[in-house]
Amino acid sequence: MAGFSDALSRGTVVLDGGFATELESRGHDLRDSLWSARLLRDDPDAIVAAHRAYFDAGADVAITSSYHASYEGFRAAGFTDEETSHYLRLSVELARQAQPSDRPTFVAGSVGLYGVVWANGTEYSGDYASATDDAIATEQRRRIQAMVDAGADLLAIETISNGREAVILGELLAEFPETESWVTFCCRDDHHLSDGTPIGEAIRSVTRTGCATAVGLNCTPPQHVESLLADARAATELPLVAYPNWGRVWNGDTYEWHGAGVDGFSSDLLDRWRTAGASAIGGCCGIGPDAIGDIAAWRAERA
Repeated sequence: MAGFSDALSRGTVVLDGGFATELESRGHDLRDSLWSARLLRDDPDAIVAAHRAYFDAGADVAITSSYHASYEGFRAAGFTDEETSHYLRLSVELARQAQPSDRPTFVAGSVGLYGVVWANGTEYSGDYASATDDAIATEQRRRIQAMVDAGADLLAIETISNGREAVILGELLAEFPETESWVTFCCRDDHHLSDGTPIGEAIRSVTRTGCATAVGLNCTPPQHVESLLADARAATELPLVAYPNWGRVWNGDTYEWHGAGVDGFSSDLLDRWRTAGASAIGGCCGIGPDAIGDIAAWRAERA
């Protein structure tokens, strides 16, 4: 099968939606430190079913359930490192089980931001004051290696909210030059990551070694996407990726969303994101299979 970069060159790639969103809609309570990654142990069939729902809706890419599966975080929850490696591999295997046989699709191995080790909503603050560069690099290197060893088609290094981590990831990707990857950032407004780093600066940091396949944003309110894509395009010629959330505000203490949000994205909005440079579009928290089906239908209409 041709690689992810080839798919990007042929037209818009449809990503999946909020994985935890689909699991919660099926009755799973994910309010703990491992979030959806807990079901790698407790209910792997539920993970396959959630992936299949997005493929059935028209997604071309399944992002694995490993976003919250970190060695530090799992260790704090009582897992051994060997068990963590097992569950990271399993996340790829379960996504593979859901892949349709009648069309080419991809499995993207999710590597969430380093802050998932704290399970405190750091993606929305970018506060890494207590983390050393060595700690970040060690954890993220192990997770990337596990995804590569598991045979993921590409890496989805996602929800990066801190500019310092972007610098570190630029170096780490150079250790895996044969592996396709996207790096997407969690942003607080039209121009900045959660910690205040300009997205253009973060993109230049993560792409300076020339090893990223695509860059962009995720788990960011949809009203900021167009401006962020413009800043990203000014910083790189790489394909751009956008999978925003539903625009509500996350409370990391209570594991709850607050405020008004959207269930999907209009065709006009999708047109504008595509015009702004997005080659891959999907959804993050709050965006379910129906919305991904709408994106697939929009693509078909524009083909």
